[in-house]
Amino acid sequence: MRASLMQIAVNEGESVESRRRRVASLVRDQADADLVVLPELWTTGAFAYEEFGSEAEPLEGPTYEAMAKAASDAGVWLHAGSIPERTASDSGSAAGDGPLYNTSLLFSPSGDLAAAYRKIHRFGFDKGEAVLMGAGRDLVTVRLPETTLGLATCYDLRFPELFRGLVDAGAETLVVPAGWPERRRAHWTLLAQARAVENQAFVLACGTAGTHAGVPQAGHSIVVDPWGEVLAEAGGDEEVLTVEFDPGKVTTTREQFPALKDRVLGLQPPSR
Repeated sequence: MRASLMQIAVNEGESVESRRRRVASLVRDQADADLVVLPELWTTGAFAYEEFGSEAEPLEGPTYEAMAKAASDAGVWLHAGSIPERTASDSGSAAGDGPLYNTSLLFSPSGDLAAAYRKIHRFGFDKGEAVLMGAGRDLVTVRLPETTLGLATCYDLRFPELFRGLVDAGAETLVVPAGWPERRRAHWTLLAQARAVENQAFVLACGTAGTHAGVPQAGHSIVVDPWGEVLAEAGGDEEVLTVEFDPGKVTTTREQFPALKDRVLGLQPPSR
């Protein structure tokens, strides 16, 4: 399987619409890939909190339309990173009046929406995303011809129980778009490898380059195999990281070293 992680730079001076067109063109250039992955909130920047409201869009908004077309043109599975999604209000009015979510979009090679995942763990503690965005509730897995994807986003990477849930739902390849800051880059690499080793799964973690609202980004998108070996890692600037990997290694690893079968906690509900 061939995957391309597109480490997009999000810098001031480029409009959202211009970046959207540029990224769509880059996706079309990846027609030899099976799966293309974009970063978290690449339209606005993950730390550009003041832009979330003004740049939020409905699920089937301009980013949806541009990425669906790009996926179809390239004939690839496209994890289009995430967007600030504006939903309808509880009163049932049109989309635009409801809460925001950090929502990832996955498109099939025909350009159809295969899945949407609303980020469960919001970063910021008592500010930023944590107070501006709603929390997702649902784990999302999607079966591709070669592997089953489990979807997570950025800060989710710090919560191993989410990934256990994805593995229990059949995930073999964990896809993590992110806008991870440079000052915590060591955590990014460590956690990506940890999630791969403990779940005996591939991890495809795609970050951003550039600076989001004054916050330098870590870049260093990374692909890790089920044994924790780093198959490929990007640098700090914008680039496309492409790697070939064998999804069958997940099955082989789990058979040769069946640690997941020895799990005790969490396997059964507590007795009463």
